[in-house]
This record gives sequence, structure tokens and C-alpha cells, in this order.
Amino acid sequence: MVKILFLHPDLGIGGAERLVLDAALAFKSKGHEVAFYTNHHDPSHCFAETKDGTFPVTVIGDWIPRSIFGRFKAACAYARMMFAAVYLAWYVIPAEEPTIIFCDLISLCIPFLKLARGPFRVVFYCHHPDKLLTSEGGLLKKVYRAPLNWLEEFTTARADKVLVNSKYTARVYQDAFQKIKDVPDICYPSINTEFFKRTVPKSLKEIVPVGSDKFTFLSINRYERKKNLKLALQSLAELKNIIDDSDWDRVHLIMAGGFDPINLENIEHFMELTDLASELDLVDKVTFMKSPKDVEKVSLLYNCKALIYTPSNEHFGIVPLEAMYYSKPVIAVNSGGPTETIVNDVTGFLCEPNCQSFADAMSMLIVNPELCERLGEAGRKRFETKFSFEAFTNQLDGILTRERQLISEARAIEYERKHK
Repeated sequence: MVKILFLHPDLGIGGAERLVLDAALAFKSKGHEVAFYTNHHDPSHCFAETKDGTFPVTVIGDWIPRSIFGRFKAACAYARMMFAAVYLAWYVIPAEEPTIIFCDLISLCIPFLKLARGPFRVVFYCHHPDKLLTSEGGLLKKVYRAPLNWLEEFTTARADKVLVNSKYTARVYQDAFQKIKDVPDICYPSINTEFFKRTVPKSLKEIVPVGSDKFTFLSINRYERKKNLKLALQSLAELKNIIDDSDWDRVHLIMAGGFDPINLENIEHFMELTDLASELDLVDKVTFMKSPKDVEKVSLLYNCKALIYTPSNEHFGIVPLEAMYYSKPVIAVNSGGPTETIVNDVTGFLCEPNCQSFADAMSMLIVNPELCERLGEAGRKRFETKFSFEAFTNQLDGILTRERQLISEARAIEYERKHK
């Protein structure tokens, strides 16, 4: 048994949070000891594993502001993680003596973690280079971002091992960090299938006021503009024009996703979407849900007919895997991570990011129930063979074994040096 510490900025609800929790579950399943350290953890807005005692969670530096008058969010996030890393280096690492420190999202913490003495290894999981996620701006924005972008590349290079979530992200990583010569390892995320197996789905009516006779499309994504959720509503409106009235009467869309009440973008975008649904005369055709609980999410996936996944250039995308596990076809944009999880015309449809392309795919599933079932079954088979939790666990355990071997070799070299 070894000890593994996870350092993550905000243990809320999202794909990155689900990934680190699943990684922790994978390590725990192999008998290792795991603990989480974070800048923020709200028990009312988090995954169950961080509040039910599965893992101990320690909050560090939540008093540091998230922004300054609504600006400098990246700099504040860096400061929060830097403070947490220094705390770990001074107080936690010497006492706990971990083998692996697993961090993600913000690489600035890595050099500060390495201030601690000891034969531990830092593994950094790069979901996507942060420098590519920031919005365009004027000269002041470029001046502000320049040192942050340089720091991101410099500190990422200090990691002992870098993992990425897809071949797509590996290419983006190498293009963004051209001074880093080491090639990252690809570690496809998975889902905690044990949780899905033991969770009994509720009927759809117990979750939302939608009958089981409806052809229900499901969209699950955080309420963020970059997720392109408007495309789901626009596609639904276009769908009305290409199917007959009897089929249209059966159609319903459920939009569910992470909603943080202290996140201004979540609040604003949720209002934008509800306004758009009203403008498109879809109020009776769409149900919005904020931060569904785990059992609610499982129930939605189990009862829906198909998943609509609208982000472009998504780094990987956990939700399509969850839909494939439940044998649901996935309609997604033909870019980024979904091109590695979804096989077009086999497990779902990869579409252009426009409402006509999505609506055409949606209509094919509505008018051909056998196609819907066949694509769903193929998706489940693909999940089992390539993206199962067992494969994810074995890959992480293999990484841990190699890192432990490197630690042993370093100890042997140090011992030999001291006793010459």
C-alpha cells in the first residue's frame, strides 16, 4: 500500500472533478490510501464521494478571493493553488510521506510541491492547456496573460509525469508547449461503473414531469457558454420542421448540468438558455435541471432515448461514456475527444456544429427505433472493450508501478552516492 495525495482547485461538479475522483477510486480499489486537498469544497455542490467519507477532504486557502472586482480570475486561481502547494510542502508531505502527488488543471503548484524533501513523484493530469481556454482580449489582456502562459509551460515541465485524456489533447499539448520535449502519456478517463451498477434508477416521472412515452433527448453539461448548449435548443427547433406532427408531439429535451450558485456565468447562461427556449417557442418541450444529484443523473441516462453532446473541441467528454454505458446513442460534434469515443453511424453520430446537422441525426433516431437500439448496443460494447473502469484502473496502477520503480532507483543512487 502507498499513499497518494490529490490536489485539485475546486471539488465541485464537472468533468475534471469526476476524473480525479475516479482516479482516486481506481487507486483505492488497489488498496492504496488516498486523500484530497483543495481550495474549495461545498458539500451542497459536489460529488457524493467527497462528502460521504469515501475520501478525506482538506480545504486550504479558500479565503483567497476568486477574482478582484470580477477580473484577474486566472491570477487568483494561481495564487490559491500556490498557497495550497506551499502548505502541502511545509506541513503535509513531510508528515504523510506520499509516494504520488496527483494534481491537475493548474500546473503552478508543481514547483512549490517540490519544495518538500522526500522521494515522491508529481503526476500532472493535463485536461487541456489553460492558455488555450482563455477568451481573446485586447492589449491589456495579452500583457496580463503573457506571464501566466509562460509560467504554465515552465511549471508543467517540472512534473515527473504528465498525463492527457485523449490523442486530441496530446496533439494540442505538444503544439501549445513546444519547449517541452517529453511526450505525455494518454490515459483515457472512464466512469465508476460500480456506482452505476449499484444505483437503482428511478422512473423518469419521479425526476422530471415527463412521461415515459416521450422520445426524450438528454443534454448534460455545465451551464457554461463554451459548452454551446444553445445548439441543443436550436436543433430542437429545427427538428420541428423536418418530422411530422405526431412524432413532434412525442419529443422532449432535458437539459441538465452543473450549476454553481456563486458562479456568475452559470447564473447568466442559465437565464440566456431559458430566454432562448421561450423565443423559440420550446417552453413546453424543454425541462431544465440544475446540478442533478447522482441518482437523478443515473435515472436520466437510463430513461432517455439518446444523448445530445454539443461542445466543440471538447478535450475528452465523460458524459458520452456514461450514455454508452447505458446503451444510448450519442449525437456529438465531430471534433475533439468525442471523435475517439464515438464511431459515426456505429455508436452514434458525429455532426457539424450546426442545428441542421444535429436535427437530421435526431430525426433519424425518432423515425427508426431499431437504429436507435442498434447504435446504443454498439456503444455499450465499445465502452466495455476500450473505456471500462477496469482498463482505467490498470493503466493508472501501471503508471504508479513505474513511478515507484523510479523512486526506488533514485533512492539506490542516493544511497550509493552517500556511501562512496
